[in-house]
Amino acid sequence: MKIRPKSSCGCGSVAPNVVLCCSGVADTAEIGDRAARWLNRQGAARMSCLAAIAGGVELVIENVKKGLLLIAIDGCDSDCSRRVLEKAGFDDFIHLRVTDLGMVKGETPVTEERIRQVAEKACELLGVEVAGD
Repeated sequence: MKIRPKSSCGCGSVAPNVVLCCSGVADTAEIGDRAARWLNRQGAARMSCLAAIAGGVELVIENVKKGLLLIAIDGCDSDCSRRVLEKAGFDDFIHLRVTDLGMVKGETPVTEERIRQVAEKACELLGVEVAGD
């Protein structure tokens, strides 16, 4: 699967999107984390450190603010990544919850198909096209 950005900045290069993810202990959190890492590898969004945001690491916070779009992925309705971002003063971001895609916390084995489902939904929300493999 390849990513093709739909929009670019005036200089012709694509401004990086940023993805942050709660990487909790639940199966749905692992699915979200692995989808976030896939987005990073494919260039759809640069993964950043949610713990650094929670810890107030200014350099990380400033780098995240530079992203074109910010997407937060949570595995369940505890919404840890959303809460961390809001406490850090972020209010303009996309939020994706894995359990909203029909997966059940504690009952959803981690598979490549489920990781891809979350990654594709994130791409849709970010406005990037997912090209064929």
